[in-house]
Amino acid sequence: MQFDDDAQLDTSEVQDVRGSRIPGGRATIGGGIAGIIALVLGLLFGVGPENLGLSSGDQEPSVGASSVAQVQQACRTGRDANAREDCRLVAVVNSTQDFWRQEFARRGGTYRPAQTVFFTGRVNTACGAATSAVGPFYCPADQRVYLDLGFFNELRTQFGATGGPFAQAYVVAHEYGHHIQNLIGTLQRAQDGRQGAGSNAVKVELQADCYAGVWAHHATRTPDESTGRPLITSLTDEDIRDGLDAAAAVGDDRIQEKIQGRVTPESWTHGSAEQRQQWFYQGYRTGDMAQCNTFR
Repeated sequence: MQFDDDAQLDTSEVQDVRGSRIPGGRATIGGGIAGIIALVLGLLFGVGPENLGLSSGDQEPSVGASSVAQVQQACRTGRDANAREDCRLVAVVNSTQDFWRQEFARRGGTYRPAQTVFFTGRVNTACGAATSAVGPFYCPADQRVYLDLGFFNELRTQFGATGGPFAQAYVVAHEYGHHIQNLIGTLQRAQDGRQGAGSNAVKVELQADCYAGVWAHHATRTPDESTGRPLITSLTDEDIRDGLDAAAAVGDDRIQEKIQGRVTPESWTHGSAEQRQQWFYQGYRTGDMAQCNTFR
């Protein structure tokens, strides 16, 4: 995955609170074994920590004096995105939101942008306080995506994904898939408390995978506002394989087999490895969000 060196990154779409001290808002899930269990429950990719029984917290990420807002200082151009992981994720956020802004306009609607918050350790959100163990998540109450960049190492070491830049991009695009669901009113279907292979919780997650694929289909053709050219200049077959591999690595069946030694479809919340790959590829192949109706 390559970016246009001359593109200007829009860091206003990312709030960087890495290294900040987060007062108050104690989360009920910590590290170690409990953290791994939380990661399994929340992964990939949660819709608000309130679904994991986390405590309530501040409605805004709390930024302490130690925050250095790294992305605002270091991530200015596509060249920076080609050189740094955090800048690459800023560029992915920009590209994802460029696409959905244009797609909503094409359909006669108005897209409401969502910030991504980079944090370390723990963070307070309008959905409650969360630790890094929860994994990436979208909070509908404040319409923000929360991401500890250390998660990508766990994606490889704990779940055996091959990793790579596009595996990271898939994670971000999946979370923005939840934002799209929130805007169009389908996200609430996951809030009925049910689990299992045929549950709305699974259907919502698979649809977000499909929306991630829709973005990927258009990524190298979506013009960036700063240049009029696509921000992402190249996506290879290997990139897409990395995305598919990440989707499979966090299928409910793969995670259950790894953690408990057996597969229990009645407790699924995100879908099987095969389903997650299938729906991501459905979006990537068609490029049409209308083909992402997992509720049929």
